[in-house]
Amino acid sequence: MFPSERKSTDGSARRVGDDALRNALDKAVEAHLPSCAGKLTPHILRHFCASQLHGNQLDLLAIQETLGHYWINVTMRYIHVQQIRVEDAWVAGTERAAKRLEGLAR
Repeated sequence: MFPSERKSTDGSARRVGDDALRNALDKAVEAHLPSCAGKLTPHILRHFCASQLHGNQLDLLAIQETLGHYWINVTMRYIHVQQIRVEDAWVAGTERAAKRLEGLAR
């Protein structure tokens, strides 16, 4: 989330603070995802965003840059890999290994 300015009713403008963002998120969750009320926070959205970017093949270093992390290991803790991706990677690795072994057996 990138806070910017919000105009008040008197025409003045000020920066949107963290509380305004959290309150707006709470209201949106209550209205659209009532089962997640009280559970969805900006921090959880950062984890979700990192996981989605990784799931869509974005480079880990690009995700680190996007999240503003200094250390790559912090970024790695933000990424939650779905079990199906782990299983797919295992199957693909097994198939690659089997193809390499075919050449040795001949």
